[in-house]
Amino acid sequence: MNFALRSNEGAGLRIAAAVAISVGLAACGAKPQAGADPNAPTPVGVVVVKTEPVTLTNELQGRTSAYLVSEVRPQVGGVIKARLFEEGGYVRAGQPLYQIEPASFQAAVNSAQAGLAQAQATYTAAKLKADRFKELVTVNAVSKQDNDDAQAAAQQAAANVAAQKAALETAQINLGWTRVVAPISGRIGKSSVTPGALVTASQAGALATIQNLDKIYVDLTQSSAELIQLQRQFAGGQLGRTGSTLVDLKLEDGSAYPVRGRLAFSDVTVDQATGSFGLRATFDNPGNALLPGMYVRATLGKGVASNGILIPQPGVTRDPKGNATVTVVGAKSVAEVRPITVGQTIGDKWLVTSGLKAGDQVIVEGLQKVRPGAPVKAAIVTAKR
Repeated sequence: MNFALRSNEGAGLRIAAAVAISVGLAACGAKPQAGADPNAPTPVGVVVVKTEPVTLTNELQGRTSAYLVSEVRPQVGGVIKARLFEEGGYVRAGQPLYQIEPASFQAAVNSAQAGLAQAQATYTAAKLKADRFKELVTVNAVSKQDNDDAQAAAQQAAANVAAQKAALETAQINLGWTRVVAPISGRIGKSSVTPGALVTASQAGALATIQNLDKIYVDLTQSSAELIQLQRQFAGGQLGRTGSTLVDLKLEDGSAYPVRGRLAFSDVTVDQATGSFGLRATFDNPGNALLPGMYVRATLGKGVASNGILIPQPGVTRDPKGNATVTVVGAKSVAEVRPITVGQTIGDKWLVTSGLKAGDQVIVEGLQKVRPGAPVKAAIVTAKR
């Protein structure tokens, strides 16, 4: 009995000791610790606003087209005897593509040659007679009328020789056209005819199409309303002309084309259906990376803002109405929200058109920790260019 009481007393002491330790630890945890001053300025990173010339760009949609295109058509009619090229291959200017049956054209050449030989023989006889009569008329051995007739016959024979020469040349040209050659160098497409097909001179359907892709055209469209606005900005001195015709290209998957092109010309007529006008840029096309008909986006300079202001995109936020704002370091080093107007993006920056002036400090780092009117401690951040 006494042993049981002693055991219960020992257990009670252990519980009391555990409770005392817990209370002591709780008392220690409740002891206030030294913390940061809630009124201390919040450290932030800022960029100092400055004005600088900024080249504004315009991104336009367009399609690629071949630099040179030639639709191959026969110049004489006949039956295709042979096709002399590989479909889809590269052909050079002057390379034979088709052979039209030449037999009838060769016969025409032979006939013209015979006609020329006959005309030359006639001319030789007429010329000799005319020369003799010219001498005889001086001694009154022949009449003047006979001499005139002889001279006229010689001239007529000479004209006939010239006509036969032209006929022979025409026959030879037609014979040469029985071999259809490539007018330009480039990639040739599929053939629309096979050996044995009958073709006619200058037919509507092309035998094949050749496209030269060493260079490529990019045909773009721009709104006439944008053009009017640009002209007003130029006239008002808000923008200066870039003086550059360089064009950058993005492919359909968003990747950048590595070769820069040049603006070739802009159209002078606005499309009545779309209210836009055309622009054309020329690009070198190494390896034929660009193919006709591809959808692309081109970026070209449209003007220079002489007093442009660029702000990193993280420094620009939107209010509940969607208006652009920035937080600046105001008087007495307190945060101040200021509405601004932004134009286009230039790389990773916004072009600010109103709301800021040179010397303003815009917060771009630590912005999420700042409350309007709260004190801040600004450190200048070097803006990436």
